[in-house]
Amino acid sequence: MDDHYINVPIDKIELQSRKIDIIEDGEGSSGHDQPAINMDLEERYTNFIAEGDLTREVEALGTNRPPAKIQKVIFLLRDHEHFIKYFEPRVASLGPIHYGNQKYQLGEKYKLKLAYEFVRGCGKDINLLYEVSKKIKQLRECFEEEVTKKYDDVALAWMLFVDGCAILQYIFCAAKNKFVELNIKNDSVAFAQQDLFLLENQVPYGLLKLLMSLSGKEVEFSESIEHFIGSVTYDQQTKPQQKQEERDPTHLLDLLRTTLLGPLQPRKPTHLINVHGHVKKIQIGNHIGIRFGFYPGYLSLPPITVDDSTGPRFMNLIAYEMCLDFENDFGISSYISFLDSLIDEPNDVKDLRKARVLFNFLGSDQEVADLFNAIGTDLVPNLEAYNDVKFQIQKYYENSWMTWMAQVLHDHFSSPWTIIAFLGVLLGLGLTATQTWYAVDSPPGPCDDFCKLKLP
Repeated sequence: MDDHYINVPIDKIELQSRKIDIIEDGEGSSGHDQPAINMDLEERYTNFIAEGDLTREVEALGTNRPPAKIQKVIFLLRDHEHFIKYFEPRVASLGPIHYGNQKYQLGEKYKLKLAYEFVRGCGKDINLLYEVSKKIKQLRECFEEEVTKKYDDVALAWMLFVDGCAILQYIFCAAKNKFVELNIKNDSVAFAQQDLFLLENQVPYGLLKLLMSLSGKEVEFSESIEHFIGSVTYDQQTKPQQKQEERDPTHLLDLLRTTLLGPLQPRKPTHLINVHGHVKKIQIGNHIGIRFGFYPGYLSLPPITVDDSTGPRFMNLIAYEMCLDFENDFGISSYISFLDSLIDEPNDVKDLRKARVLFNFLGSDQEVADLFNAIGTDLVPNLEAYNDVKFQIQKYYENSWMTWMAQVLHDHFSSPWTIIAFLGVLLGLGLTATQTWYAVDSPPGPCDDFCKLKLP
């Protein structure tokens, strides 16, 4: 071992300096063509500590953190096999990220038509474009710098003016069913609705508020947004959650998220189902929870409607929650992860449909199961969100008495025919037992004495 190492006494090493040389433009340590930048190690360490302290002070502000900026989908999802299907617009680009793409030229025509109708219906002699341009600095700050840096203030103001007016008029027409008057076909309407809730297709909600305030119909447009969001979530009575919060929504996707996570009216429980072998009764309500009596247990789940827009909508909500500058509790991601734990195969979807927890407008139960298995992959939910519920379900399932009771109910009381068959078996057993008892222990009668007589 000593042959492979050279022992050098420490006192022979002369440390010339505690400074390091950082050479610019790829020069080696022996190059002298470029000036060297010397930085004392202690100074570098001091700066490192100071920057860390500043970061902690900013994080300590908590609720004072600015809202998440409008940005591209995080790099972790950009390699998704269905990225184009879930994250790119179908007919119309909104905002700067996809602006100018040739495949959205038809959508540009529709946007100009809708924007014109909005301006024409304002009923005021006011230059809306000029008002937007006065706020362009604040509006630009709502986006990540990367997505707006190639647009000057004039181009960005025009883009946001057209998109904001078109969005408000689209929502108004959707709420009032006025697309026929504009000769806009239903397929374009449906695809445009999906485009409104793409992360990369968002515009600042402050822009919409500005245009509504200048339109002279602020109340009417606000009500149409409420109605529109309610129709998207299949709950006409839902009121957007942001009214109970101090801040306005960041954009329409943020408004959709707060609405989905907001309170819903509880509904009556439905009948017994079996999912993953856990027998439970589903009670439709807003929050997920579980409670137990003697038998059975009750699992409360909010209803969900599954159609062609479900995949893109939830994937964009998940992508929004994954934005690095968006501090949140991963409510949507946790909910999808929990549903994915309940749904593995078509029979699970069937059970949820029977309990009227899931409404399938997508196609077969297999397609729904595949959808949740796909969007539930690689999620990073809030691990504490449903831990208590999962633990109680598992504890309930491991109770042998509950398992036996559930099996009996499933085998003999799951349909009218099994109930009739079960009652028939009980009746047959009862008659057989009665006949046997009379044969063995019947009381003496007159026939018995007659049989005992001896014939001559």
